[in-house]
Amino acid sequence: MRDRFDRFGDAAVAVVLFDSTDRLDAYRAHLDLPERIRLLADPDRRTYEAFDIVRGTRWQVWGHRTLLAYARLAARGRRIQRHRGDPLQLGGDVIISPDGRISYLYRPPDPDARPPVEDLLRALR
Repeated sequence: MRDRFDRFGDAAVAVVLFDSTDRLDAYRAHLDLPERIRLLADPDRRTYEAFDIVRGTRWQVWGHRTLLAYARLAARGRRIQRHRGDPLQLGGDVIISPDGRISYLYRPPDPDARPPVEDLLRALR
């Protein structure tokens, strides 16, 4: 998404983390996120609960897809960092329309899964 961020037009984009506010700058730097993406802290995970974004099982989180993703990153010279916080918490992607309705909700089966950017762009239209 970061590489095609210009295609999101004037949509407001926020990333909600279940980490504390003091970790937001490190997260932004680690992923090289543009300043236009708002980072929000939700250490109590109320947002995750509201969208029914659950914690995964150990197999979902540390299964073959995740291990393969780590191997790909290592092959590209990326240093694997120790996870802070709850490694079992899965993420999600939500698009809320200007009238406040959920127009898109994606709950991934594992931590590596993300929806195609084209799906997100279609949901914005």
